[in-house]
Amino acid sequence: MDDFYKQLEEMVIKGKTPKVVESAEGAYLTIDGVKKLNFCSSHYLGLSVNDRLKKAIKEAVDRYGVGTGYRTLAGTHKLHVELEERLARFKKAESCIVLTGGYMANCAAIATIIGKEDIVISDELNHASIIDAVRLSGVKTKFIYKHLDVKDLEEKIIEAKEVAKTPKTDGKAPRILVVTDGVFSMDGDLAPVPQIVSLAKKYGVLTMVDDAHGEGVLGKGGRGIVDHFNLHGQIDIEVGTLSKAFSVLGGFITGKKVLIDFYKQNARQFLFSNALTIADTAALVEAVKILEEDDLLVKKLWDNTRYIKESFKNLGFDTGISVTPITPVMLSDEDLAREFSAKLFEENVFATPIVFPMVAKGKARIRVIPSASHSKEDLDFGIKAFEKIGRQLKVLK
Repeated sequence: MDDFYKQLEEMVIKGKTPKVVESAEGAYLTIDGVKKLNFCSSHYLGLSVNDRLKKAIKEAVDRYGVGTGYRTLAGTHKLHVELEERLARFKKAESCIVLTGGYMANCAAIATIIGKEDIVISDELNHASIIDAVRLSGVKTKFIYKHLDVKDLEEKIIEAKEVAKTPKTDGKAPRILVVTDGVFSMDGDLAPVPQIVSLAKKYGVLTMVDDAHGEGVLGKGGRGIVDHFNLHGQIDIEVGTLSKAFSVLGGFITGKKVLIDFYKQNARQFLFSNALTIADTAALVEAVKILEEDDLLVKKLWDNTRYIKESFKNLGFDTGISVTPITPVMLSDEDLAREFSAKLFEENVFATPIVFPMVAKGKARIRVIPSASHSKEDLDFGIKAFEKIGRQLKVLK
């Protein structure tokens, strides 16, 4: 046992310790008593400091208390029901189930309907939660298609259909599920959802999109990637996250009512976990109300996104293939990315390095995410810091 703990200690020493935030997470945040420009959180719409959410929390806690419980026992509160109904309407879906996290939602979405004799086809750059969900399902036949490569996806579907000709031990045909991120979190590129839908119809397979970084960002009023492509009702399983643009906690799945009812009766991540607290749920209900009312925050986010991308491009930074607010400043070398981030921190700009294993070796970058809470002056402050460090480290000429 001493050797075991020694090994752990050696690995911990090599690991990364996160910065501790001492303030609210708006356009700026405080670390070690110093105000820093917040250039790397996923609070796309600035709702983490929104006064309406704060008020909704206070009123709900005063009225209902704090804790809930298991949804299947005494933990389903009317606020949970309201949240699920509002999210379903917002997403233009038949029904919705809310869980305690996006990670849990992905695990529930896949492992509840896919067994070891079924088949999963997954984009090679899908999020870790999708990878773990597939592992949890125990599925033995998995196909990985090249990132965004529709031709390769079709080839994998054809292979899967051939495998599926052999019935499962219960005599039923294996289910085939094609699963992808909607927005890929490291590069900010989009899944080819229209082509995936076309292939699914052609070959008769299930589809799932994890839209963690599309909720509150893409589509009309932030309704996500399915709305962005006007494909309502054509994706079987749509997973969303409530901790990014919504700035609270939780995850959800939308789809046909019969599917969501099945999840509520069978998903272990739902059955054996506590429900969201009263405070979380009240804040989320208010967040959905805000997005239902108008798209001002979404428009501000995209104005800021266009401004920062254009500014970086004019300076000579490589921002990769992003078409979303996720703006990677590509640096390739991991040590350079770490040094760049450290020097930005000295300039009071908080933007973390993204290195292996989060991205492939040789693909290191600083991932910048503007938000609706940033003013033009805030963005200019960050851009000037990037320019200064870029010239110091000879990233810029």
